[in-house]
Amino acid sequence: MEELSKRKRIGEILIEHGALTEEKLQKALEAQKREGGLIGEILIRMGFVREEDVVVALAAQFGCPYLPIQNFKVNPFAVKCIPAEIALKHCLIPVDKVHNVLTIVMADPTNERAKEEAAKVSDCHIQVYVSMATEIQKAIYREYRLSPGGASQNKKEG
Repeated sequence: MEELSKRKRIGEILIEHGALTEEKLQKALEAQKREGGLIGEILIRMGFVREEDVVVALAAQFGCPYLPIQNFKVNPFAVKCIPAEIALKHCLIPVDKVHNVLTIVMADPTNERAKEEAAKVSDCHIQVYVSMATEIQKAIYREYRLSPGGASQNKKEG
């Protein structure tokens, strides 16, 4: 708990990075009080920041490296370690595997359940990077060869 209280808030990081003003943050916080939801998503929806700004701030907040997945060549052997259903459920994609370490890129680096599930199904230690949810989803559909209906053309055996 103590570590969490020392961690900077996403709004503070966005202001420090010059991506957001204090005034816009206050407007978004008011909207959050009224509607609920995650401040990053509210800031994006209100057009105050880009998705990439929020992801970079999340990476800084949680000490997770940012990996712009659209610029990364995904290792097909890594993809076979995690079923498409889990990748879609948790918005994550395995991108590399070296020995017993599986590198995954995920939208929410705080999702411990996703990390645990990935470790369990892959029988690997998990190394986490963070990226934009929209880019991860595109990569999931591309790498798992999913049709728009969601059916995989590349089912994992088992």
